[in-house]
Amino acid sequence: MLKMSNKDGLHGSHFLLGLSLLHFLRSGGSLIAYAEANTNNSNRGHVAHADAITSNSIAHADANTSKKKKVVVLGTGWAGMSFLKNLNNSTYDVKVVSPRNFFVFTPLLPSVTCGKVEARSIVEPIRNIIRKKNINVSYCEAECIKIDPASKKIYCRAARATLNTNSKQGEEFEVDYDYLIIAVGAQVNTFNTPGVEGNCHFLKEIEDAQKIRKNVIESFEKASLPNLSEEERKKILHFVVVGGGPTGVEFSGELRDFVNEDVLKLYPTVQHLVKITVIEATDHILNMFDKRITKFAESKFLRDDIDVKLGSMVTKITENEISTKAKGSDKTTSTPYGMVLWSTGIGQRPLIKDFMKQIGQGNRRALATDEWLRVEGCDNVYALGDCATINQRKVVEDIAEIFKRADKDNSGTLTVKKFTDIMDDVIARYPQVKLYMKSKRVRNFVDILTEAKGNAAKETIELSIEEFKTALSVVDSKMKNLPATAQVANQQGAYLAKCFNRMEECEKNPEGPPRFRGTGRHRFHPFRYRHLGQFAPLGGEKTAAQLPGDWVSIGHSSQWLWYSIYASKLADKSIGGVGLDTAFYLWEGRQWNLSQSNRSLGLVFGGPGGFGPLAVFSVN
Repeated sequence: MLKMSNKDGLHGSHFLLGLSLLHFLRSGGSLIAYAEANTNNSNRGHVAHADAITSNSIAHADANTSKKKKVVVLGTGWAGMSFLKNLNNSTYDVKVVSPRNFFVFTPLLPSVTCGKVEARSIVEPIRNIIRKKNINVSYCEAECIKIDPASKKIYCRAARATLNTNSKQGEEFEVDYDYLIIAVGAQVNTFNTPGVEGNCHFLKEIEDAQKIRKNVIESFEKASLPNLSEEERKKILHFVVVGGGPTGVEFSGELRDFVNEDVLKLYPTVQHLVKITVIEATDHILNMFDKRITKFAESKFLRDDIDVKLGSMVTKITENEISTKAKGSDKTTSTPYGMVLWSTGIGQRPLIKDFMKQIGQGNRRALATDEWLRVEGCDNVYALGDCATINQRKVVEDIAEIFKRADKDNSGTLTVKKFTDIMDDVIARYPQVKLYMKSKRVRNFVDILTEAKGNAAKETIELSIEEFKTALSVVDSKMKNLPATAQVANQQGAYLAKCFNRMEECEKNPEGPPRFRGTGRHRFHPFRYRHLGQFAPLGGEKTAAQLPGDWVSIGHSSQWLWYSIYASKLADKSIGGVGLDTAFYLWEGRQWNLSQSNRSLGLVFGGPGGFGPLAVFSVN
């Protein structure tokens, strides 16, 4: 573990501050988008939207536009923006449709909730992204409410009224497409638990983080009032987190750091009354991580006085109490609380549910696509990110075709030589084969075939179709759905953009694996997810990292690795903002951040006072 002294931390803060100032003059566009997104009465926001109308009009006036294939991208999250940033084929007319006119760096949302990072620092305006493209791209601030794949249209509702027209809020319009990219993400899954919608906070959008931040501050202010009993103060300062995944764990760690580092100075009379509870339905928190990380996280939370209730399910939430039931028990326990964060999983948006019913996927949890991210049953519609799942084809479904392709002399048996000739094609088409080989720690898939013949020498092996089927039937056991993470969505967007960049070329000269059903080759290689590792900040400047190669690191060194990797993913202007926020946090704690938050709340929540985030930096 890398240990850092306070002196090291101070030098680190100077370095971050210097880095931030280098980017200072280049950081401005994100403030415009953030202000525009959070106020309907700002002149700046209206002017930006009017400019959108002008740019769209110019785009439609271009005679060449009508000759180009129309690509419509729904959503401005990880998948949609990764696709847009990597698309460089000028033969497309691209239109982005989303009610949110900025991209949010979601991994840093928990850091916004307690003041370590400012909200404006983790947003990037869509128009800044579009401005850098050398292809024809336009943006509509609207919400897609219906998809009509038969007529290749989407139906949209304007997000708000515009300045230079007499249109009303919610005006609807149609958009035609040749290709549709669905990347709208997902919404919080409440599992139909009574009271969740009206009494809980969520953490998926920038507004969610600001609401939590406001609630945390107000909870301590309210608990400091002189006319309350100690029991009332305990209730107000009881923060409950439902869900022991990465988001819930990171928020709990951020909140505990805030209590330990800042509440003692800001609210000394109530610091000892704070209680943080994490409720997890399974047997462990961070159960998608390595067991070593899970064990460390649970022991750290125990040392930090964070109450972790494992095997506990929430049955109901009222305005004042949360009811839980332990696994295997019928007894329900009700506990007073001050604030609840619900972070238990994702569900599909109404748009996706309706679309799934239209195309016969109404009984699925997510929109099913093939390995090329194409929605099943819709040739020109693609879906990626949290709203979709890849329906990977099983090897056993194509056993007969694979056997026939390998058995070129029609002998009815396969030798090692015959299978070796098509092995690379099989691995390219079915990713579960490679995963199975990795789990068995074998380099050559032929070694797996020998299991069907015992200890026979490879050269003498001959398999019938039934023996071949038995040997390969175990391979599909390694099939699993990809996690709903930013890493997956980002890779999918980049992959699909690469396909679109080479669409015409690959139509003429396909570069994918051979078709086992039919003739010829697939146009492209199927999507392959490459897991680059995962991080779980645990508070106290300690992060758990699980990286490829079964490498696990926990401690301060992992925290700085987490900082550096996320910094590399941020836009230049955001690096300056996050770096400056982090520098002030390391130098003075969250006091500066929280004071700025209080001043900017007037802009976000419509409260009085404050100059808003636009006044923090000069925007030219």
